[in-house]
Amino acid sequence: MPRFLRTPHLVLAAAFMFSVIGAVDTSFADGNFTSIVSVPDSTTATTDAPGGVGDGISVNLDGIASVDAQSIALVSAAARQVEIAKAPEGARAVAAQLIADSYPDWTAVQVRCLNSLWNGESHWNFQAHNYRSGAQGIAQALPPTKMEIVSTDWRTNPVTQIKWGLSYIKARYKTPCKALSHKHWAGYY
Repeated sequence: MPRFLRTPHLVLAAAFMFSVIGAVDTSFADGNFTSIVSVPDSTTATTDAPGGVGDGISVNLDGIASVDAQSIALVSAAARQVEIAKAPEGARAVAAQLIADSYPDWTAVQVRCLNSLWNGESHWNFQAHNYRSGAQGIAQALPPTKMEIVSTDWRTNPVTQIKWGLSYIKARYKTPCKALSHKHWAGYY
């Protein structure tokens, strides 16, 4: 693991930026936002290009009187959830929690069907890539850019992949068991 990923400054900077960016209404955003993000109160964050100098992120907190502790805690919990979901068992646990929170009508049977479905698709590996079809991620989205509906971080965030996969199943098949049945019948879902 690179040294800069182990520094508490990076974690705090990322938590702060996620809380600020999460509060911004981007429904009418237009333009290239990949290199610099500016927020009120003279706070800026920049990302260095890969292989660039520095820790990759710098945050200037001059002029900020306080930071909302609840927002930081939420971002920290979300970051922990992402790290947990990078392992297959963690991804299963995160999916079960998301189902309990967002799909309460799906029973434990549906969770077992989802486990079987996604175990067959990717073995719950968020880095899974099907070189024949181009499908990627835990749910094997094709094209994988479909997951940008949830977030553009789908390449590195298993929680984004899980959220997209659950919403896809709900919209197309209603339940994971129906999606699994279709997969057995047609060879895909």
